[in-house]
Amino acid sequence: MAKLFSLFFFSASLAAVSSTTIAEIQGPAWQSPLVGQTVHNVTGTITAKADNGFWIVGEKSSDIRVSNGLYVFSSSASILSSVTVGDAISLSGRVTEFRSSSNPSYLFLTELTSPSNIVRLSSNNTVTPVVLGRDRSPPTRYLSALDIGTDGFLSVPNNSSRIEQVNGTLQPDRYGLDFWESLEGQLVTIPKPTVNGFQNNFGEFWVHGDWPVTGKNRRGGLTLHFGPDGIPDGNPEAIMIGSPLDGTKNPQPALGVGLSDVTGVVTYQFGFYYVLPLTAPEIISRPDATIPATTLTASRGLFDVCTITFGDYNVENLSPKSAHLPTIASHIVNYLKTPDFMFLQEIQDDSGPTDDGTVSANLTLSTLVKAIFDLSKVTYSFASVNPVDGQDGGQPGGNIRTAYLYRPEVLKLAKAAPGGPTDAVKVEGRWLAPELNLNPSRIDPANAVWNATRKPLVAQWETSLGINLFTVNVHLSSKGGSSSTQGDARPPVNSPVDVRTGQVDSVAGFVKDIFEKNRNANVLIGGDFNEFIQTRSVYKPLLDTGMTDIDEAARIPATERYSYVFDQNAQQLDHVLISPAIQRRKVEFEHIHINTWSPSLSARISDHDPSVGKIRLC
Repeated sequence: MAKLFSLFFFSASLAAVSSTTIAEIQGPAWQSPLVGQTVHNVTGTITAKADNGFWIVGEKSSDIRVSNGLYVFSSSASILSSVTVGDAISLSGRVTEFRSSSNPSYLFLTELTSPSNIVRLSSNNTVTPVVLGRDRSPPTRYLSALDIGTDGFLSVPNNSSRIEQVNGTLQPDRYGLDFWESLEGQLVTIPKPTVNGFQNNFGEFWVHGDWPVTGKNRRGGLTLHFGPDGIPDGNPEAIMIGSPLDGTKNPQPALGVGLSDVTGVVTYQFGFYYVLPLTAPEIISRPDATIPATTLTASRGLFDVCTITFGDYNVENLSPKSAHLPTIASHIVNYLKTPDFMFLQEIQDDSGPTDDGTVSANLTLSTLVKAIFDLSKVTYSFASVNPVDGQDGGQPGGNIRTAYLYRPEVLKLAKAAPGGPTDAVKVEGRWLAPELNLNPSRIDPANAVWNATRKPLVAQWETSLGINLFTVNVHLSSKGGSSSTQGDARPPVNSPVDVRTGQVDSVAGFVKDIFEKNRNANVLIGGDFNEFIQTRSVYKPLLDTGMTDIDEAARIPATERYSYVFDQNAQQLDHVLISPAIQRRKVEFEHIHINTWSPSLSARISDHDPSVGKIRLC
């Protein structure tokens, strides 16, 4: 009788322990409605295993906001060895929201921790993955409903709200982050992936699959651009491919490379949504290896004496001993076709990264000039202003600065003494004939917005006909300290956007001084702005003066306006702005994708592409 009572009590106890579905754990919002609770009799089939856990998938929900996949975290070797992919199991555990690296800018990942009472219900089961592009497709254009502002995810102020604090109901048919969150923990297949760019330091890279996309450029990547409603499109339909779960190695990707189908689990780690492949994909196609040189060269005919060509190139920490210096010279000769003058950024001092107090870059520039001459017999002169040691940011000891190369048979510096590192340029001269007090010189170097960054290099040029051109060579503060486009802060932290806005305002002040003397002055601003043109709040001070983006004036297709690839986007940090007088004449411009189209990351020479323009000064 006692034994019968015990069996009855045991059966009654099991009945009293209610079961919980994975869909109930995930819920329709960002955080689990059951967070912090211990749940029992959770059933699912194991789809994948990692070194510290496994993924299970349960019965599909009819609500597309609700994932039926879940990650079970465990560092127990005995637990991990007791389960196999294809096992249908039931288990208990604690529902947890985990933030990797305890980084407050990351989103949470819903997990089941401290798994116990694991019972194998059956084995060798097959799970059919969600085929993206067929069963479900990611939305385009918008990352998050919380990216409020006319510039979407690039709007200011940044970090106005937090996804995890708001914990709103997911809208996966409209917003990219919501879409990937609604698939958290699920097994998916990415058909016909196309690579968006090079791998990161961990061998991870972005792709888009065989589904509708926007911003697709002719190389196959996705370009950051304005959507039809005027809101910047950050291409939320792309996804990161992480390290394969079986220990195989991902291939070395490049922009536009085609891969075999990827099947894996959706997770969130290190600030981004990932698909972790069950096994590494293979490269099945590569884009054409040919990188076209510019078609823009200056004619020296009698009827074209007003035409000049220019190049713009961030040469990435170039010193006299840089291994990539000969290749940079080759790019200028063979791909840029030795333009009449060059905007250069990241020219290091003569001792490179050695922090020995050296500030002169004469050896760096003369070494580059000689390398160009050896290839082309074209002799450039150069112009720059040495910074104060350690005050312009960049690689410690390198004292990077902007500089000009110019062909003296085409252009010469207007007569004026050169400025020093702390001398501020002033616009003098009479009406219709503005002149610089110092040439070349720097804009407002004492202004706090230029602390620890490159000060703009200004020059006034004269052609053989005596026509004047004013140029500004910029390299604004970098985006260090920014948060992920798929992070918690919305809009994402774009650091330091306020400083770059102040820097653009400083440059705009100089341009206004020119225009006050001569509204029809030829003004050209080029360089590395470290900011997208789609961040309109930054560029407003310059655009308000009448300066225009040369890409727009030259009618470059929006999807081909890129000089840099980062995360999911082909994007443009390097810009050229032209004055109204130049815009009224014929303007031509080309991006030379010699680095973003490199066949591998190791073959890339700079992280920026150069560009070439052709303008008329009279």
